[in-house]
Amino acid sequence: MPKKFDQQFKDRAVRLIEDRILSEGESVADACKTVAPRLNISWHTARVWVQQARRDGSVQRAEEDVIEENMRLRRENQQLRDTNELLKLASAFFASELDPQRRK
Repeated sequence: MPKKFDQQFKDRAVRLIEDRILSEGESVADACKTVAPRLNISWHTARVWVQQARRDGSVQRAEEDVIEENMRLRRENQQLRDTNELLKLASAFFASELDPQRRK
């Protein structure tokens, strides 16, 4: 007879698997094979729970999280490039002002 798991346990398992997918970049099956034995469930059962949670919309899909994070990092990277360029120009300007060889 199959075990009955409460919804809270299933939600926790899904969160752990989704976190593993995001942090390690694993597929759903690989993440389930890693996390499920620690929870004493089969990886197939865990995969079914993840798929059901994604269908229900109770968990944000890992791909959406990665895309959102990627866009945020691209914006931040561009801001840092702009700041770095500004600092290079400012340091070149002040270096030329302090140059003793510079003619006035």
